[in-house]
Amino acid sequence: MKTIFASILSVFAGTSLLAQTTSVISEMDKYVKPRYRVIVDNDFGGDPDGLFQLVHQILSPSTEIKGIIGSHLKPGDPFDSSNITAENAVKKVNETLEVMNLKNKFNVLQGSNDQLKDLKTPNISAGAKVIVAEAMKADEKNPLFVFCGAGLTEVASAYLMEPKIADKIIVVWIGGPEYPDLATPPPGYTPLEYNLGIDIKAAQVVFNESNLNIWQIPRNAYRQTLMSYAELITKVKPEGKTGVYLTKKIEDLMEMVQKFNLKIGETYIMGDSPLVLVNALQSSFEADPSSSSYVIKNAPKINDNGLYEYNPKSRNIRVYTQLDTRLMFEDFYSKLKLFNTKK
Repeated sequence: MKTIFASILSVFAGTSLLAQTTSVISEMDKYVKPRYRVIVDNDFGGDPDGLFQLVHQILSPSTEIKGIIGSHLKPGDPFDSSNITAENAVKKVNETLEVMNLKNKFNVLQGSNDQLKDLKTPNISAGAKVIVAEAMKADEKNPLFVFCGAGLTEVASAYLMEPKIADKIIVVWIGGPEYPDLATPPPGYTPLEYNLGIDIKAAQVVFNESNLNIWQIPRNAYRQTLMSYAELITKVKPEGKTGVYLTKKIEDLMEMVQKFNLKIGETYIMGDSPLVLVNALQSSFEADPSSSSYVIKNAPKINDNGLYEYNPKSRNIRVYTQLDTRLMFEDFYSKLKLFNTKK
């Protein structure tokens, strides 16, 4: 693994990684300075909720974005059934940045197009490499968060490439089913939660094999993040090109499911937006996501079916149970308005 890490350093040596240095909302940037570094890792070619999280993250000046990774979907996913889903995710990121007039302002990287083949071999990608490179910087004082809104392939690969990153990053993951002692599954649920099913072996590496610091936002928590269609068309759509772009992503999806005679109602789960809530929107003093609730649990063992098994010898992880959706959504709407009216 030393040779892998050496090759990573050689790739990034002498190169200053692009980061969030552009003044996005000048009224906020004057008083709010970055206190956290973040790497955003998501399947941006899939569920459009990831694009809402990306825009919200970009508009949050208390975080410095060190990389945006486009990662893969599960093979045969209805959102994109191709074998280049990570490549297509990168295209969506660049499309979003162009709409926001922020093209080439961020370090956009492609993750692996494939799931891990086993628990020992990393999928070496530009996405995994940037996680290692940023984590191993010795001169950075701001903590590094890696936000995962999809599968865990890139984080697992980064850990397999350089296990020393484990005590240098906090992994915030949207994924995993309900814990039986904390919540009841929704009607018609699937035992294998969507994001965990993207790469079960990667989840096994992160939960079973590593000592990575995990903040988990499981299905019962991320399903709380309901945005109504009325909110979308009155608070998002009017806010310039970005608002129209995001609204169209949801409306296109609503139109598509109607072709299959599916009635999905008048809300949409913005399940990736808690990544912004628990980081950028922490309390001013004694910093923590103090308006949301979590418990400390033993990390479960993930079995080959992607289900939890009790592991009494594992490390502790955070598991979020209740999210401050008022703060999360109102902050998003307000930042989008400020961005649209910037001079």
